[in-house]
Amino acid sequence: MDHTKLSERLGERLGLQRPLVALAFVDGPPEGIEEFAGEAPSACSFWPRAETSVFYAPAQAHFNCPIGAMTMGFEMPEGIKSNLMELVEKMVGDGYIAEDEPPSIPSDQRRKAGIVYGPLARFPLHPDVILTWVTLEQAMLYNEAAGSVRWAQEMTATVFGRPTCAALPAALRQSRPTMSLGCIGMRTFTGIPGQLMLAAVPGAEAERFVDALQTTLSANRDMESFYRRHLAQFPDGAPAGASRPR
Repeated sequence: MDHTKLSERLGERLGLQRPLVALAFVDGPPEGIEEFAGEAPSACSFWPRAETSVFYAPAQAHFNCPIGAMTMGFEMPEGIKSNLMELVEKMVGDGYIAEDEPPSIPSDQRRKAGIVYGPLARFPLHPDVILTWVTLEQAMLYNEAAGSVRWAQEMTATVFGRPTCAALPAALRQSRPTMSLGCIGMRTFTGIPGQLMLAAVPGAEAERFVDALQTTLSANRDMESFYRRHLAQFPDGAPAGASRPR
C-alpha cells in the first residue's frame, strides 16, 4: 500500500478539506517514532494533532477520557475503571445515554500497548484504521461507495453517534467503512467544525474502497447531468436556491 498515493486518491475523490489520519495499534513503542509526552484530554484529541505529525501515544496517555480508553480497547487500571463507571453513571443520570446502552458500545478487543497516529500520506506503518472529516455531500458519496445505502440487502448500522470514537472499533469489527455524526465530547476536545462528520475506513479495506469511490463518482456525474437536463425543462418551477444547469 502506497500511503502517499492512497491519501491523494482519497482526498481528491472526496474533495477533502483536511488531511487523512492513520492509526495503528501496536504492542510497544515503535523504534524511531516520537512518543507523546504531554497530557491529552481525550483519545479523540489526538486526531487533529495527527494531521501534521507522526507520534506514538501509550495506553496511559488515553486515560484522561476513560470512554475513549474503553473504545480503543486498552487494559485499564482499577482507578481508571472506577472513573469510567462514574462517567457512565453521569451520562445515564443526565439522560445522555440509556441504561441499556453501555454494554453494547463497541470496543477493540486486540491487546495493545498504545497507538501510533499520523498523517496517512507519510504514515510509517500499515494503518489499522484511516480517519477523515467529511461534509454532508462528501458523506453522501462516502456511504454510496461503502455500499451502506443499498436497499436490496439487510441493512446494518454504519452511521453512529455518541461516543464518536466508537465508530473506529465498529469499522474494524464490521470490516467496512463507518461514520459518526459526532458527540459533544469530540466537538469540545477537537474543535472540529459542526458541519463535518467523522469517517472511518479499515486499513485493510482502503484500496478497495478507493476503487468503489471512483465508480460512485462516475455514476453521480452521469446522474447529475441527467437531472440538470431535467431541471432545465422547468425554469419557473424549480424551488428557490435549487441548482441551475451549468
